[in-house]
Amino acid sequence: MIYPIVAYGDPVLRKEAKDFPEGSEDLTELVESMFETMYKANGVGLAAPQIGKSHRIFVIDSTQMGDENFEGVKRAFINPEILDEYGNDWIFEEGCLSIPDIRADVERPEKLTIRYFDEQWNQHEEEFDDVTARVIQHEYDHLDGVLFTDYLKGLKKQMLRSKLVNISKGIVKVDYRMRFPNKK
Repeated sequence: MIYPIVAYGDPVLRKEAKDFPEGSEDLTELVESMFETMYKANGVGLAAPQIGKSHRIFVIDSTQMGDENFEGVKRAFINPEILDEYGNDWIFEEGCLSIPDIRADVERPEKLTIRYFDEQWNQHEEEFDDVTARVIQHEYDHLDGVLFTDYLKGLKKQMLRSKLVNISKGIVKVDYRMRFPNKK
């Protein structure tokens, strides 16, 4: 099932997501739908709040970002916890399916250690680096109600303000389904 992507301005994107309760719904089906939704929108990561579900789940497929020397990772992360972020901070241009047509440089540590469950409720603790770590950090932020635009400062943030308002009003062109905040 392909979900509409929740647009900037929807309150679910600013909430801290709750742990996904084991056995509460078909996790495998949800993860498959999240991957399907992400691919339909040409994304490399998607967090549950971006489909309107306030659960601590995200999926990534960083294999799409590399070249022949970069393997990447395709994985679901359920109830993840970043244990450590380390290494040199580096700048990389990020974008977000919930904030279409906006990209900006964001500085993050190059490596991380994360503990999470997979779809079969097996626990893992792994280290990731480079672009895969970046995608994980971006999607993990969604679970805490943080958007990549929150890292922007000063003039850059001011310059994007009108574009962000337009996105929240549904004034944006995308080639995937979106759900815009309710107007009062």
